[in-house]
Amino acid sequence: MQFDRSVRVALALLVALLLVSAAGFRSGIAALNLHLRKEAVQLREPLESIPTSLGRWKRIGADGRFGTAMVESLGTNQYLDRTYAYEGNQNSGMLHLHIAYYTGVVDAVPHVPERCWGAAGMAMVTQPQEVTIDFDRSSWDMTSGPLAPGGTQRYPLATVIDPVTRRAATVSMPLGSTEASVTVFQDPQAPERITVGGYFFVANGRLASTPYVVRTYAFDLSSRYAYYCKVQFSLSMPRSGNEVEVWTQRSADLLRHLYPHLMRCLPDWPTLESPLTKES
Repeated sequence: MQFDRSVRVALALLVALLLVSAAGFRSGIAALNLHLRKEAVQLREPLESIPTSLGRWKRIGADGRFGTAMVESLGTNQYLDRTYAYEGNQNSGMLHLHIAYYTGVVDAVPHVPERCWGAAGMAMVTQPQEVTIDFDRSSWDMTSGPLAPGGTQRYPLATVIDPVTRRAATVSMPLGSTEASVTVFQDPQAPERITVGGYFFVANGRLASTPYVVRTYAFDLSSRYAYYCKVQFSLSMPRSGNEVEVWTQRSADLLRHLYPHLMRCLPDWPTLESPLTKES
């Protein structure tokens, strides 16, 4: 079957127009210094290097290790699954810590309690609520850190002691306040106990409380790189009516010691977002 010459000419012009448009689109994206495809950025230190003693919190038991199927479901093999007890005594208070690191995966949906625990048979007692984890930042340097783009905020700085070399190092802390998404659950098989799960994210050097905000930060078109890290605290305790308050107090006390060590592991975002890095 042969087409009329005018049809062939029109088709050729259409193909040429599409090619020119594609080339122009790529040129425009390059000229605007936009990045549709994010580059992965690796951890500076493995998450397992976070100390087993953080303030008065001590690890109990061994770190959790997931099987192949669970790692595939989690979407990353870079994670830390660890339980801490206050002064190493389970009777003094426990807190389960889960950290998962993602990079180079734009569409990944991280595991969060309101999705996963319900699917596992837990009954949701409360809807997710935003809770501020407030803790002592008086040791942080709030005025000398690198400027964030726009020149209105500086990254706080904190000192961390390397657990191996015992040398002090300065790390940049994330921007924003620590707002966590917290949900209360009940196990139908153990109705006398309540389980609280709460999480937040560090995404491209900024704090976020939901996966939706993570997409805003981690996948900003002006950023060449993208990463996000979920930090989750969980506890199980007898029903008391103040489970969220207990969760918040314990999380705040552990987090103030954990934060600098976590940021020592995560990429140094102020360096990555500098103009020289973006243009290299």
